[in-house]
Amino acid sequence: MEDLVFISGHKNPDTDSICAAIGYAHLKRKRGVQAVPVRLGDISLETRFVLDYFGVPEPIFLDTVKRQVSDLDMDEVPGISPQITVKSAWNIMRKNNVKVLPVVDDAGKLLGVVTLSNITQKFMDAMDDSTLAASQTSLDNIAETINGRVLVRTREFRSTGRIHVAASNLVDLRAVLDPGDILITGQRQDVLEAAIAAQAGLIIHTCAEEPAEAITEAARNAGTAIIGTLSDTYTTARLINQSTPIRHVMTHEDLVVFEENDLIDDIRERMLKTRYRSYPVVDTNQHVKGFISRYHLISPRQKKVILVDHNERSQTVNGIEQAEILEIIDHHRLGDITTGNPIYFKNEPVGSTSTIIAILYEEAGLRPTRAIAGILCAAILSDTLQFVSPTCTHRDRLMAERLADNAGIDIAEFAREMFKAGSTLKGRRPIDIVRSDFKDYRLGKLRFGIGQVYTQDMETLAELRTEMLDHMEDICIREGFDSVMVLVTDVTRKGSELILTGPASEIVAQAFGKTIRDNSLFLEGVVSRKKQILPKLAQVVE
Repeated sequence: MEDLVFISGHKNPDTDSICAAIGYAHLKRKRGVQAVPVRLGDISLETRFVLDYFGVPEPIFLDTVKRQVSDLDMDEVPGISPQITVKSAWNIMRKNNVKVLPVVDDAGKLLGVVTLSNITQKFMDAMDDSTLAASQTSLDNIAETINGRVLVRTREFRSTGRIHVAASNLVDLRAVLDPGDILITGQRQDVLEAAIAAQAGLIIHTCAEEPAEAITEAARNAGTAIIGTLSDTYTTARLINQSTPIRHVMTHEDLVVFEENDLIDDIRERMLKTRYRSYPVVDTNQHVKGFISRYHLISPRQKKVILVDHNERSQTVNGIEQAEILEIIDHHRLGDITTGNPIYFKNEPVGSTSTIIAILYEEAGLRPTRAIAGILCAAILSDTLQFVSPTCTHRDRLMAERLADNAGIDIAEFAREMFKAGSTLKGRRPIDIVRSDFKDYRLGKLRFGIGQVYTQDMETLAELRTEMLDHMEDICIREGFDSVMVLVTDVTRKGSELILTGPASEIVAQAFGKTIRDNSLFLEGVVSRKKQILPKLAQVVE
């Protein structure tokens, strides 16, 4: 099956980041690519409104694209029941050319593993008669192993495990045969009668289908089981210990088991410390997916990703250095992501990545569904503040109008509902407001963290300012920023309050020719972080 391609927006995603990923994944699937949209954080209230309005499911969360156990070409090995015999397990090993088998319960969950060494170590001691006794194997297991048939079945078969072959004279045999013992014999009437009289647990009658009717009747009355086999006595004696259930020889304690989601960087060290031949891999339900060995780590598959609405390492998915980037679709400044091979890179000076996605639909001669058209239109309206942002271009407006017509919505009415749903701050935690659409920027030697939130609820903001500043100062110190800012954009006043902290805050004040009061500045007409904040900061830093 073709590898999945994850299409991801940036961390702390906004509406454009989420909708562009969903829209582009839909386009890719139409063109035969197994594309899956993902998110790198929780979605905002505004984005939730958009997805619910058009009935589009939220993308799955992707924590990392580092190489995981699931990216390895595992050895697929059939699971076996703990009740099957050692002989059966050995035959399965030979058939599949493997030296280890997973032992699973009826639900397919891992119970233990049995290896070739488990089997050989258990049966190297030819004088050990404890294995068969301790395992309490069944009559059916014994019959299957020696290619026999149960002729007399007792209500409860329990053997001492001691096995006798009727090679000695009758007097000697009677002296050693105890109740519950197993006797292997051919067609010797006297021996059969003596074994029944001694209350043997089991008689294995070799070289013939079954003994005389009188013998089977006597055995039934005495509680002695009988198995008949056409095999000779030597073969039967050699095979009988292989009737032990595999649960008795398997390894089930101190197992080293890996899960599909384990990172290869983490399991490598455990492999070096334990140095087993192979290790079972299970999913979250403990179902066996396969086995891996050290040689599997040599060339794991890379996850394939397409980045939308960003091209900076600090904003992208964790572990991007271990993934294969196929494409980047963006409308921001060029960042610091590098690739090992040439890729498709589309960067346009427009107000929204979703505008570019809509253009790609047209270039492909394809029409998005109503739902996809709706979320792409919503993303353009969100990123351009319904066309009033300085980042907005004629193409943004043109594509939004076409998408709105396809989705059957009125732009002004829908935008009003969307901004209202996403602008309330009531019930939101201060840390969530700070982290809302939070991006990490490096300008020269300085590092700025800038979040942005759109609201009409400035009264609630005033109540949350103190706690917001506490979180911002903590982020600034703990994560090594020179300044942390939150651009609170008032969608009604078409301006923003910039709340800021950190040692580089004066550079921000210098960039706008303002004086900081109570850790904030009001910036009239400033609504775009990309177009109106970053360029001024970059100019002062340079």
